Amino acid sequence: MALHQKQSVATVLLLVLLTACSSGSDMQKQSAPSIQTESTQAPSAQDTAESERLGTKWGDDVNSEVTTVDLRRTSNEPIEQMQVRYADKSYTGRAVNSMSLLAGKVDFSMESDSGKLSLYRDNGSYYVQGKSGQAYRLVYHNNSDNTYEIVASVDGINVLDGSAASRYDSGYVLNPNDDLVIEGFRKSQSSVASFIFSKPDAAYAANTNAGSISNTGVIGTVIYELYNPTEPRLSQPQAFPADDGYAKPPQ
Repeated sequence: MALHQKQSVATVLLLVLLTACSSGSDMQKQSAPSIQTESTQAPSAQDTAESERLGTKWGDDVNSEVTTVDLRRTSNEPIEQMQVRYADKSYTGRAVNSMSLLAGKVDFSMESDSGKLSLYRDNGSYYVQGKSGQAYRLVYHNNSDNTYEIVASVDGINVLDGSAASRYDSGYVLNPNDDLVIEGFRKSQSSVASFIFSKPDAAYAANTNAGSISNTGVIGTVIYELYNPTEPRLSQPQAFPADDGYAKPPQ
C-alpha cells in the first residue's frame, strides 16, 4: 500500500531454507595427523566500541500526510537492497554525500536539521556518524521515469507499522523524478514519531515487543519496481485468488 506511499496489496513470500549437510563417513581417513590452525581476524577500523553504539528512539510528533494507493510490484523479489551502519564514531573511508542505488537511478542520503550527514564508504560498506539527541531523516531521490517502492527499516523495525522488518513488507512509493523523505516511525496517516539518535537502551527497538536492542545501529532499504500507474492495468485470470499465505489462527 503506498502512502502516496504504502502498497495496498502485500506480497507474502514463503522462504524455505535448505541446509545441506555432508557426511565424512565415506571419506578415507589419512594416517598422517592433521594440523589445525587458528585464524584470528584483525580488528577493523570500523568496529564499534560499546560506548560508541547508538540506536534510534521514538521522537517528537511530526506532521506527515500520506495516502494509500493501489500499485503492483513488477516482481516478488526486490531489485536492490542496502544497509547503513551508524554509531557515535569517527569512521574512516571515503566521505560521500549520497549513495547510488540501481546504477544511479535512485540516490540515498541522510540529513539532520543542520544539513546532510556524510556517508563513509569502506570496502563496499557504508557508515554514518550520529550524535545522541540528533534528529535525522532518510532521503531518497528518483533520477528516473520509473516508479519504485521503498521498504525501509531502522534498527530492524519496519518504519511504517513498527513490526519486525521483512524485505517483503509494504513500503512507500517513490514517484518518478521525485523525492521521498522518511522522517520517523509512522504513527498514523497524518504523523510520524521523528527519528532521533539515542543510546541503545533508549531506542524504540529496545522498548517494543517487535524489536531487539541487538539490532540497533543499522538502517536498511530494499527497492521494488512498480508498474506504471498511468498505464491501464490488464486484468489477468487468477486460479487461486484468495491465496495469501498460511491459514490464520482462530480469533
